[in-house]
Amino acid sequence: MKSLIKKLETLLEAGGTKKDIVLLVLSGIALVLDLVGIQPFPFDIAWVSILLCGVPIILEAIIGLVTAFDIKADVLVSLALIASVCIHEDFAAGEVAFIMQLGALLEDLTVARARAGIEKLVHLTPQTARVLRDGQEQIIPAEQVKVGELLRVLPGETIPVDGIITSGQTSINQAIMTGESLPVDKTAGDEVSSGTVNQFGAFEMRATKVGEDTSLQRMIRLVQSADAGKAKIVGLADRWATWIVVGALTAAGATWLLTGQIIRAVTILVVFCPCSLVLATPTAIMAAIGNAAKHGFLVREGDALERLASVRVLAFDKTGTLTCGTPKVIAVKSVDAYLSDEEVYALTASVEQLSEHPLGKAIVQSYRQSGGTGLKPSYDFTDFQIIPGRGVAAQVAGKTILAGNPALLEEHHLPVPDDAALGSARNEGCTVIFLAQGEKTLGYVVLSDTLRPESADTIAALHTLGVDTVLLTGDNQNAAHSIADKLHITEVYANCLPEDKLNHIGCYQAQQQPVCMIGDGVNDAPALKKADIGIAMGGAGSDIAVDAADIALVDDEVKELPHLVALSHRMMRTIKINLTFSMTLNFIAIILAMTGILNPVVGALVHNAGSVLVIVHSALLLNWRKKA
Repeated sequence: MKSLIKKLETLLEAGGTKKDIVLLVLSGIALVLDLVGIQPFPFDIAWVSILLCGVPIILEAIIGLVTAFDIKADVLVSLALIASVCIHEDFAAGEVAFIMQLGALLEDLTVARARAGIEKLVHLTPQTARVLRDGQEQIIPAEQVKVGELLRVLPGETIPVDGIITSGQTSINQAIMTGESLPVDKTAGDEVSSGTVNQFGAFEMRATKVGEDTSLQRMIRLVQSADAGKAKIVGLADRWATWIVVGALTAAGATWLLTGQIIRAVTILVVFCPCSLVLATPTAIMAAIGNAAKHGFLVREGDALERLASVRVLAFDKTGTLTCGTPKVIAVKSVDAYLSDEEVYALTASVEQLSEHPLGKAIVQSYRQSGGTGLKPSYDFTDFQIIPGRGVAAQVAGKTILAGNPALLEEHHLPVPDDAALGSARNEGCTVIFLAQGEKTLGYVVLSDTLRPESADTIAALHTLGVDTVLLTGDNQNAAHSIADKLHITEVYANCLPEDKLNHIGCYQAQQQPVCMIGDGVNDAPALKKADIGIAMGGAGSDIAVDAADIALVDDEVKELPHLVALSHRMMRTIKINLTFSMTLNFIAIILAMTGILNPVVGALVHNAGSVLVIVHSALLLNWRKKA
């Protein structure tokens, strides 16, 4: 028996959408011919629709009952089909089967369209790579590339793995990862991601992440885990559907006994089918997931948006989430009468060229981005050394030049400047690098993690939606409050370790306040997992943070967060409207069927029209966006 059921399941799953469309076209033609009285066969042509569309429904009902005693919509539809045939209402049976399969096809097309925006990632996985081995170029399968290998990418080719450009200049189309249509200029030292397209120049790169570890594969894994069936409200609708099936059988039996008219009982079975009720939730969820994908979000679980709709507190990590995550020079000042600010900047950047410290690299990068041209070649410096925890030192023209923190100056008995600008920078939590040469201090460079340009508008929009915002950061009090003041975030928790963030999330939950955590680092992973909903910065965020979150923000554009929150509210509103409409329509149709006003044919039209309207209403979410 089990083997027979397995074969039936395989038979039903074969073919796909194209087969369904062909069956529906043939069934529709047969019903039209029957309606106008054309009978080219010795039997009623409506049987074409019964066999092509009705038999699969009956088989699914049998499989559900036998394997899991699953009493759902297809059981009631099967009973309606069989009863209609028994009373020789062949056209009604064919019509019920046809419209039921049409509704199922519309649902499949809606879901397919909703998921198309994210599942296309799977089809964009690069198949081959040009690897340089022993000076020779070899074309190999992309999955065979190893970390550290040198690759060449020609114009028009898809980048096969994540890596860093070692030579060459080009423009990369990063639309698959960021949604931006304009190409981004890249040169040696810049990172590139798998799946993005090289548009203009050839370049060589060194692989840093390959196989399943690449950015594209990580996003594909997130996409494949999206599942609308996990939402709690879907389970609720299914439970209602089961009771409705029982109620339908009871109502049909009672009507038959009281009136003696089996046609009324059959009509009740037709209109009582809870198809629109069952379709109400999953179609809305999948449409909302598709909408979210268009705005840079990959939703891992169907109930993630349901949970987000109930959130009243959004907790933000600071670095890499509300800020850019990399320090930049925001001020330079000379304290030496013979040097200008620009000269202090150039000299500091020159000596930091050999530094491997992130702050040293940030100074050099900021100087170049500012248009500075006064960097001295590294061979001007001798005896360069890195002083752990202090800074760097080198010899220039027989004099020692130092670049580092106050402790470095104090060790060399040099004065630390103390002026209003420096005091203000420290109060805001900025980092200061001092420059000294010989026996005097020359000036200082102020670095800070800068706010993302869109952060202020994002926080303001969230407040407009009635959501409270909280800052949870491992940074010091000054830096945390400086950022919070600029963004009008009143609740701030600084110096947070991972367990501290976890505890703060737990406190909100203990107060019955659903909370959403948004972060990007490894230290955010526990809080992302603990929160009612976790959103990770998928572009700059760590793999661990992304894996711990329910939703990943692919392009790190936090400006889209208000849209996601508003979308979750709209999705829940759509679901409630769908459920209310479905139950109301069923109730009215049942009354009309009991009184004999509806016959099986008209009942099938009314019932399935409701299912189609529910699907169409859910599909409107695909392109929904809250008006400004």
